Amino acid sequence: MTSAQVKQAQSGEEAVQDGEGYHRGLGARQIQMIAIGGAIGTGLFLGAGKGISKAGPSLILAYAVAGFVIFLIMRALGELLMYRPVSGSFSEYAREFIGPFAGFVTGWTYWLFWVVTGITEVTAAAAYMTYWFDIPQWVSALIFTVVLYAANLISVKLFGELEFWFSMVKVTAIIGMILICAGILTIGFSDAGDTASMTHLWSDGGFFPHGVGNTLMTLQMVMFAFLAVELVGVTAGESKDPKTVLPRAINTVPWRIAVFYVGALIMILSVVPWTSFHAGASPFVVAFEKMGLPAGAGIVNFVVLTAALSSCNSGMYSTGRMLRDLALNNQGPQFFTKLTRSGTPLVGTTFSAALMLVGVWINYQWPGKAFDYVVSFATISGMWAWIVILVCQIRYRAKSDRGELPKSEFRAPGAPFASWFALAFIAMVIVLMGIDKDARVSLYCAPLWGLILGVSYLVLKRRNPEAAAFNRR
Repeated sequence: MTSAQVKQAQSGEEAVQDGEGYHRGLGARQIQMIAIGGAIGTGLFLGAGKGISKAGPSLILAYAVAGFVIFLIMRALGELLMYRPVSGSFSEYAREFIGPFAGFVTGWTYWLFWVVTGITEVTAAAAYMTYWFDIPQWVSALIFTVVLYAANLISVKLFGELEFWFSMVKVTAIIGMILICAGILTIGFSDAGDTASMTHLWSDGGFFPHGVGNTLMTLQMVMFAFLAVELVGVTAGESKDPKTVLPRAINTVPWRIAVFYVGALIMILSVVPWTSFHAGASPFVVAFEKMGLPAGAGIVNFVVLTAALSSCNSGMYSTGRMLRDLALNNQGPQFFTKLTRSGTPLVGTTFSAALMLVGVWINYQWPGKAFDYVVSFATISGMWAWIVILVCQIRYRAKSDRGELPKSEFRAPGAPFASWFALAFIAMVIVLMGIDKDARVSLYCAPLWGLILGVSYLVLKRRNPEAAAFNRR
């Protein structure tokens, strides 16, 4: 790597224009909301009910601990991004610091993660529409997919704007809930005013009502809720000022988790006893009902609709970039490299959107076990990206400390020990997944997908030896 290449890679602007061709259309406002929205999804609005019923108030601690680990992962990613901000960052870093095969696996796995996630989320969004309108699910799913696909092809700025407003809805809903709960605790209005008390956090069976073991078992569920927080890394190549904007977005992770997860759960469980919640019901809906606010169900339905559309929108964005990154490195079909005049990956986004439509049709026709198994794979594939980020950061830090690579301007605190701790935590979560019969299916798909990728890579390497070479762009 020449000194000129190092300067170009660090500056980011030239690398994006000459090597990648993307337009820097994402401003600070949009990056911040993408970072915030990536940490808030249906895992909180819908999935937290199961966690509360299983762990009680101690779920708050589970979110706090997992949130700390997520912060370590994001700081590790931040160090890599400031070293070399590129679109499709995970596979690029895997290719450089682990090897070409790791880049191949990471790129295709993260692509599949978002395709599967997009399929489930657009289907869920169509189901949420039936709350207000008596229309076939496939009609809503088709409309949502086409609209988001078109928005992603028009420009990256429009994608960012959509994501900004999707995230704004989620943030407003949570802050609104927190303020309502605070008012009930202090003023005592609503049906829950007479019984609301912070003592609910420890008086109804204790802080660990079902034991520490059950709290540990919720960690897998909690980590899944944070999937997509790393999406801000994919936006690096299209940020107007990545050196300033990305560190700010990453440094907000602790307070985002503290407010939107820990804070929201503390307030809800103080107003409504944890014994009122159960799996399959949104804790927000239950809380609104207990407060005597029946309109809450409609409000939460709108919020989870935007959360699903936000996830699908992110899927459209990231899949096209991942496919193009693979193609630029000779690890995918070359037609995926084509960009529109506005700098969006035309073929990759179109191909991914088409698969999402096929998935919606499959889910409509055969909503059985086979589809559930495919969906469950999304969880383990999303965590693979976190593992790659941490391993790459550990190897990059070692090289930069030896003077072989320039030091990042945004070094991860406590590294490499903090990164090893985060890896150990993820390993523990994977073990817990294997113990839990409901989550175990996520692990069954991984070896099969690994075998498919291994065979595909061998065939690709034989046909095109350049696929096994790392050429920094």
